Amino acid sequence: MEHITLYKDQFCISTDKTRLDIDDIHGFLSTKAYWCLNIPKETVLAAIQNSLCFGVYLNEKQIGFARIISDFSTIAYLGDVYILEEYRGNGLSKWLMETIMNHPDLQGLRRWILLTGDAHGLYRQFGWTDIADPSKWMELHNKNVYSK
Repeated sequence: MEHITLYKDQFCISTDKTRLDIDDIHGFLSTKAYWCLNIPKETVLAAIQNSLCFGVYLNEKQIGFARIISDFSTIAYLGDVYILEEYRGNGLSKWLMETIMNHPDLQGLRRWILLTGDAHGLYRQFGWTDIADPSKWMELHNKNVYSK
């Protein structure tokens, strides 16, 4: 898979994993992301290694992140999406979503899925909807997996 790097003003989005600041990503996810508080660094690293990742940067400083889990044929799961609070309001979340949704290896998929507790408005701008028939969906969820 070829790396994509895009620039807008002083900001950059890149899929090059060598640019990712693992410590910063882990710091945000483990302390500020309601969906994975206390996640171990080793788990974050394994998730990154097995995902298509999108880093958002101001110059060389990582200020956002998202990752895709996919078979690149039929389905993609969007997760761990964030922009640091002090950089919100600059259209970066929308630009990140546009970049993800337009990625050449993510075209023609039958289904995209995600979980969100607070960003429904962002995703709806890109065609996401509530699950049409939740009775067909099942999950096995261990919400305390990262608890100490």
